Amino acid sequence: MEDCEGVIVTERYGSQESWRYLLKDGRMKRQKDAGDGRPARNSVSGVFKSVFLPQGYPESVSEDYLQYQLWDTVQAFSSSLSGTLATQASLRGVGVGNQEATVAAATITWLLRDGTGMLGRILFAWFKGSKLDSEAKKWRLFADILNDVAMFMEIAAPHFPPFFTLIVCIAGIFKSIVGVAGGATRAALTVHQARRNNMADISAKDGSQVNICVSGLLVSLALIPLVTDNPLLTFILFFLFTVLHLFANYKAVRSVVMETLNEARLSIVLHRYLLDGQLLSPAEANQKEPVFLSLGRTVPIKLGVRLGDIVQEPGELQLALKNNSKPYLIGIKNGAVCVCLGSDASVHDEIMAACQALCLRAVLHDVSSLGDALKQLSNTKDQWELVSQSHKMIDQIFQTFLKELDQAKWQTDWTLLDWNEWRVEWSKKRS
Repeated sequence: MEDCEGVIVTERYGSQESWRYLLKDGRMKRQKDAGDGRPARNSVSGVFKSVFLPQGYPESVSEDYLQYQLWDTVQAFSSSLSGTLATQASLRGVGVGNQEATVAAATITWLLRDGTGMLGRILFAWFKGSKLDSEAKKWRLFADILNDVAMFMEIAAPHFPPFFTLIVCIAGIFKSIVGVAGGATRAALTVHQARRNNMADISAKDGSQVNICVSGLLVSLALIPLVTDNPLLTFILFFLFTVLHLFANYKAVRSVVMETLNEARLSIVLHRYLLDGQLLSPAEANQKEPVFLSLGRTVPIKLGVRLGDIVQEPGELQLALKNNSKPYLIGIKNGAVCVCLGSDASVHDEIMAACQALCLRAVLHDVSSLGDALKQLSNTKDQWELVSQSHKMIDQIFQTFLKELDQAKWQTDWTLLDWNEWRVEWSKKRS
């Protein structure tokens, strides 16, 4: 080592900067790599990144992280302004500034609002908690829309004194739902963004990024004197802030590119594959994925149901097993495609079952643009014969389809297909 001259060691900090150690005149000197034009971590931009971005950025997060966080910061800014208007209206409604109002009446109103909100939070988590993982984008956007509705009700409530308590209680229920749906879907998106088991770091930095909106506090302080006793200006500003808030939220969820398959993304990819043999990439499929909760009628798919939801007698069980060597049973009952999952089914079996269910739904829903494979199924009128033919079809296409999913960088080791917990065991051979 003492006889050597020149570079002896190089080091780098992720992709942000690289350094080298040189040995000269028996001493070791550290200097920045001449080919690295990026700013060092102790520069202004470097300090900004270390404060507000997760460690190891950009390698430690998903590629859509920065775009999503930028739009999320914009929506947080606009939401804070709308929240200021709603808070002022609520305080005025409970009697702040009114000499005839009593502390007891204001306290009761506040307690009723909080109490109904707690009840709403419990009921919503009970009914929809399992859907928040599989449809995180939809429920994220729904939560923000509902939050704007709740704030509008709070602003309007003081103008209807006889119904003030009822209106703020309903708004409290809506806000409690927003708290559950917004918090849960944010956690689901954090799981997607974390690429180095760094969920806690991403979550902490997300809070720091939202707090950048200190400018929102300053704007709010300027707004309060303007909107006091001026309902028309309050509603105009609220409308403008709401438009910005909803637009930013839409752009935020649209920027998310999830590689994990849920029902919507799998349906988009599978139907395009059956139509023209092209397999969409995660980015392409995510752009086509709907982000609003659907109100239209379609054939429902129920995954992980009880055996009794498919068959009621031994003869139907034999029909369900016809041409079926798979670790799941599938059937059509009461206008729904139902799947019973075997206890030994793998994740790939779950994907196969969901694909077959989606094909059956497309045939039953009479989709106009069906691939050749689905057109053949559509000629079958008997439901159990349709199920039997679908087993043959899925056997022919699935292994190739699964291989191309892996090649397109889709995640196939786990899914977000919203399976229920029922598992069924049946005899593969019957005398």
